[in-house]
Order: sequence, then structure tokens, then C-alpha cells
Amino acid sequence: MKTDIQIAQEARMEPIVRIAEKLSVTADELELYGTYKAKISDAALERIKSRPKGKLILVTAINPTPAGEGKTTVSVGLGEAFGQLGKQAVVALREPSLGPCFGIKGGAAGGGYAQAVPMEDLNLHFTGDFHAITSANNLLAAVLDNHIQQGNTLGIDPRSVVWKRCLDMNDRVLRNIVVGLGNKMDGVVREDHFVITVASEIMAVLCLAEDLTDLKERLSRMVVAYTFDGRAVTAGELNVVGAMAALLRDALKPNLIQTLEHTPVLVHGGPFANIAHGCNSVRATKAALHMADYVVTEAGFGADLGAEKFLDIKCRMAGLTVDAVVLVATVRALKYNGGVPKEALGEENPEALKAGIANLEKHMENLQKYGIPVIVTLNSFVTDTKREVAFIKSFCENRGCAFALSQVWEMGGKGGIALAECVLHTLETKESNFAPLYDEKLPIAEKIEVIAREIYGAKDVVYTGNAKKQIQVLEEQGYGGLPVCMAKTQYSLSDDPTLLGRPQDFTVTVREVYVSAGAGFVVALTGSLMTMPGLPKEPAACRIDVDEAGRITGLF
Repeated sequence: MKTDIQIAQEARMEPIVRIAEKLSVTADELELYGTYKAKISDAALERIKSRPKGKLILVTAINPTPAGEGKTTVSVGLGEAFGQLGKQAVVALREPSLGPCFGIKGGAAGGGYAQAVPMEDLNLHFTGDFHAITSANNLLAAVLDNHIQQGNTLGIDPRSVVWKRCLDMNDRVLRNIVVGLGNKMDGVVREDHFVITVASEIMAVLCLAEDLTDLKERLSRMVVAYTFDGRAVTAGELNVVGAMAALLRDALKPNLIQTLEHTPVLVHGGPFANIAHGCNSVRATKAALHMADYVVTEAGFGADLGAEKFLDIKCRMAGLTVDAVVLVATVRALKYNGGVPKEALGEENPEALKAGIANLEKHMENLQKYGIPVIVTLNSFVTDTKREVAFIKSFCENRGCAFALSQVWEMGGKGGIALAECVLHTLETKESNFAPLYDEKLPIAEKIEVIAREIYGAKDVVYTGNAKKQIQVLEEQGYGGLPVCMAKTQYSLSDDPTLLGRPQDFTVTVREVYVSAGAGFVVALTGSLMTMPGLPKEPAACRIDVDEAGRITGLF
């Protein structure tokens, strides 16, 4: 059996100029990065705004398991399937950059015959967006520390610096560090921290900004520290927003690549949904809507994270309406949620499937709360039995959700035709009455509790003393009316990654609350979630290599 990277490397890509033509974007409106990838110019984005909007289809999934769900694979395959049916479609994805490549898995470009290509580029440096974000983030950190060193006219309390440095690499030893050691000229000694680049507020700012002017305004609003008397200090006060925007100028432009079947793919922005809002950029999504009749986009991790944030944060801010939601599951993952160990998932187990399907049921219920039609799809494996598939199909349809089998990993677009036809039928026969889950004017704690109870199924929410104080301060400072971005483990509906299926009678613990004023939301950290992940015992990096001809292996 061929690996994902072998399939991708054997594919014949079309020049990206020809892919752009499908979107009525001309060659002179592209900024080329070689032959097969490009950025779309601001002029093109402005020109297409007058075009009619297509339909927006959100792809999400059950909570991820070691068995795999294939959300990106389904997203890419659905876009290819629309092409098989003669429909004009574009896929809008997040950028993975280095995060997945050197951590747990080897790639994040889809899989099998439903991949975005060039796969190696996408999973490595791509067009440099993440490097730009990292540089802008660390420029701000450097200027902040320099301000304290050079007289500290703003009166910043070094103990109250909240802006963290970042790196696009899982490196646990950088979570908690001390800077400024040495002599007097080496800076003020203080405790500092690193987060992974996707957790930087600048990533969120880039993804939610409408244009360069909006980007600069958002950068200016970011809170970086507090003074000795408790006043919030913003990035704008450090006079470095212009330089940061200059670093981010090109990164703000969406990237264009293609699927294995030459469906256009806009890839832009990559915040993880367990620590940020978890979806691609507003600019890319809005551009896609003016470029095609059908836009397939995805939200990160399970629907309790990515979809909730897409609907409650991104759609609210950008004025987007989702026309249909595709909820991805696998028979294997449902059995895993039912207590079957990974090595036994290939065996038919009706009882485990019956127990584990409760996870899918909760996600179905959650999405229906937003007033959007839901289609459940099974990402097919050869070990799935007809009886298992029939049980899941009946389960979904009895709860008001359409159902279709997806075989895109094996067959590409042809394997997604049943799903595409189901989506088209849903769009034609069911109306979306989308509305966010909560009123953003509610107090911060009430918004947190709505999400925890309605989406996670929690019995209660408890706050550490520190979190209570932080909420009080944020509301006093005027940030109480912002949406809430919940930082939570992706592996469970609860804040405990070991609680699989549909946990009952659990409590969510909020340990820290802070404002991302530039992004425009309040972040609530739950459980033991880390904003700087560590590497596993056997990092995916250990399987990656490049031969004398420059051919990369080990990305999958």
C-alpha cells in the first residue's frame, strides 16, 4: 500500500496559474512561490467582492482518537467530489506548518487520494506565513523587554508581563524560562514563557483581520503587560505595530494550491482549536465564497472545539452564515470511544459501537442547536462491516441527520460522490437558520458556563481563585462583552482527556482567563491544557528523511 507522501509525489500537478483560472483569477493577480503555489493579491481580493456568494459548508468531526477520523481528508475529498459532479467548488483549509510534522503525526494535508498538494511544502515552510507570525510575535517581545531596560517610561511591572515569546516547534523546556540573566546590560531578570506559534495571538489576529488596516488596529489593541498600578499596556503604546504589520504584509494574503484532482484550495492561517479559534482566515473564507458556488472549509479538532468557535467567534465577527455542516466519524473511532483498545478496532463489536456512538450523538445534538442542517459521514475503512455502517446510518437518520458514506481516501473524488450528492440535496431542501449559541453581552462566567453545559454536557464549572480574580479585572477593564474562546483538550467532551464517549456529571475547571484584545475574544484555559505542547516519546520527526535527490520521506 502506498503512503500518503508517495501518492502525493507521484501526482501530476497543474501549474498554479491554471488552477487560478478556474476561480477567474488572472496570472498577474498571483504572487508566485514557484510553479505550484501562490498568494492571491490584495487587488484580486478586492476585485471579486462584487461577485455573488456561494454556499458555505463546514466540515467538523467527533473528538479525535488514535484511530483517526480524517476530517481534512473528507474536506479535500468532498471538494474533489463536487468537481466530479461538474460543480464549481473550492476548499478552504488551515495551514499546518511544522507543528504536526515534528510532533505526533507526520502531516496535515489530507490523506490517500484526497490530499492537498504540494504536500511536503504545506507541511514544512510553505510560503513562510508561520515564520512571519513568529518574527512579529518575537519582535514585540524584544521591544517590550527593551522598553523595560531603557527606562520603562510606561511603568510596566516586569512581574505582570503577559506577552509570551513563540516558536513553531513543540519544545516543552521553553514553557517556563528566566530571561535577562547576566550583567546589568543583559536586561531585567524576569520569568518568561514560550507558546507554540499557533497559540500566538498574532495568529488569531491574522486569521480574523479583514484587511491590512484592520490587522494594524487589532495588533495595536493587543494587551502585552500591566503597569505597577494595574493599567493594561497595549502593543500600540510600544510604537512597533507598523514594523509588525510590515513583517505580516505578505502573510495576510491567502495561499492557493490544489488537490490531487486539481480542485483549488485556499490555505491560510492555522490556529489550533484546542488553544485558539481553530479555523482558517476570514480573508480566505470570504474570498472563497466569491470564487465558487460551493466552499468546503473545516474547523479544527472535534465539533466541541473547532465548530463551536467557528460558529460563535468567526461567524459572529465576520458576518458569515454556514449553510450545512458535515460531521465526520469513523467506525473505528466510535468503537474506541466505546472502550475497545486500538489494536482490536478492526474486529466487529456491536456493543462497543453502541456505547461509543454516544460521542457522535452529542456532537449531532450540539450542531443542531445552531439551526444548521447536519450531514453525518463515515470515513470508510476496509475493516468496516455492512452491519456496523447500517447501524450508524439508522442511528443518524432517526435523529434528523442525513447520512452518507465517504470513500475519498481510497478513491478520491469518486469516493465522495455519495456525500456530495447528500450535501447538495440538503442544501436544496433544508434551510439554515444559523444563530450563535449565546449572547456575547452576557458576563464572562455565564458565557463559559453556557458552552460548558450546552456543548460539553458539564454539570458545573468551577474557577480557581486566580481565574475568578482575572474575570473580575477583565470585566472592570471593559472586556466583558467579548466572545469566549475555550482552551480545552481535544480528546474528550470534558476537560479530562481520559473521559471518552459522552461523559456525564463532570465538572469543568477554569484555571486561567485572559484577554486576546486584538483577536477580540477572552480565552479561558481549562484542565491541564498546555499552550506549548511537548514531543512524544517517539516524535514523528524521527521518521522523516530526505535522500540525495532531495526527495522527502516519512511525511504521511
